[in-house]
Amino acid sequence: MKAQDRIRFSVVFSLICLVVLPATYAKTSIQNFAPNPPLGFNSFDSYLTYLSEDKAYALMDVMAEKYLPFGYEYFVIDAGWARNVELYPGSMYPKKSKGVAMDEFGLLEPCQMYFPKGIKPLADYAHKKGLKFGVWFIRGIPRQAVEKNLPIKGTRYFARDIADTSSVCGWNQENYGINMTKPGAQAYYNALIDKLAGWNIDFVKADDIVPDPLEIVAVAKAIEDGGHTMIYSLSPGDVHYPTHVTYYRRANMLRITADIWDNPQSIEKGFIAWEKFQGTERPGFWPDLDMIPFGRLTVVATPDIPNVAEDRRARQSQFSQDQMKTFITQRAMAASPLIIGGDLLTMDDFSYRLLTNRNMLACNQNGVMGVNVYRAGNIDVWLTPHKTDPLMGWIGIFNRSTSPRNITLGKKDLGLIAFEKSYDLMAVRQPFRLESIWSDETITIEDKHVFAIPAEGVLFLKFHQMQ
Repeated sequence: MKAQDRIRFSVVFSLICLVVLPATYAKTSIQNFAPNPPLGFNSFDSYLTYLSEDKAYALMDVMAEKYLPFGYEYFVIDAGWARNVELYPGSMYPKKSKGVAMDEFGLLEPCQMYFPKGIKPLADYAHKKGLKFGVWFIRGIPRQAVEKNLPIKGTRYFARDIADTSSVCGWNQENYGINMTKPGAQAYYNALIDKLAGWNIDFVKADDIVPDPLEIVAVAKAIEDGGHTMIYSLSPGDVHYPTHVTYYRRANMLRITADIWDNPQSIEKGFIAWEKFQGTERPGFWPDLDMIPFGRLTVVATPDIPNVAEDRRARQSQFSQDQMKTFITQRAMAASPLIIGGDLLTMDDFSYRLLTNRNMLACNQNGVMGVNVYRAGNIDVWLTPHKTDPLMGWIGIFNRSTSPRNITLGKKDLGLIAFEKSYDLMAVRQPFRLESIWSDETITIEDKHVFAIPAEGVLFLKFHQMQ
């Protein structure tokens, strides 16, 4: 190569590095952000849509001290942070909505009643505490932005150019959907995610988005192409299409149940969704059984304020202790994200012990969704293999009836014979040692054993084959 050609090549290569490489390196992959099921707290179960700034700081203090050592790192504010409201006197409960808080481009802003100092100081405080910070938003563009026909940031287009006025959430009419075939549509999502990233947001929960695959992809592109590091969670959980799994996997979390609360029906929803979605998990993508309603719930809503539904009034979780064990065992064995919903400021000791049990957390962070290996009447047996150790795993024996049961189960019923075959251990034929996670009981099983299971309860067992 001649000297002048070498100089020309050097100049061109330098320009490529300056122009092309930053754009290449800016692009990220969402799936890299959640190698294991995320752990954290979401404000909805305890504060509904009325979390205030002072409570958020107090909650983060407790979370950093008592839950972060066990891996709970994501502090997420759910709906309501960007809704202007008028409050009932002497309460944080809204009397009247005054519409969505937004800027001149129709992008969300924090509500002055609840967050007068903004969201970024909260995110910065979370980071100082070693936590990560997230917020909720609903898909689409605010109706107010469309009514005012606000400009789409960085483009020559306007809100009415991209809004799909026929696409409206059935339970929240604040937004219109976005027609992703229109010029300026992707730019709106880019601007929204860029704004949240500018507040140092680490987690976004996008609601009413599961039925709309093009908008799922639009948010994913905004995160990835913008070079942002954000967990991306999809909601709601009761409108899924098998053909859309490829779209769902553009996110890190997919709600697979309708809203979960402290009642037996929610436990049954968990079993149904777990079975429906088993085998769909992978590093970076986790089917989500929704929040954990342990402790004090809906703490801001009281009967003294008109029109508060009975199930939304302040209360202690109505789960029995056996139901709580069943509930959290489901989530551990299904490798679901563990997102605490109850009030961290008043969490009772029993709930705290369940949430921070290291054996339960080890099963969850193993990142393998368990499979059903036995079902007879109201007895279910599920098995979660260890992802790296062929000689161990976890078993859940669930009693889905309202009466205590004694049941005789053998190695085949527990999935252990198939387990031996799958790892070519037929020649070994050693007994298995079963260690109860919720008690101190240890069982050695060579053939069969009689298990006593409380009503709506579970035996959660860690197993390994003895040598």
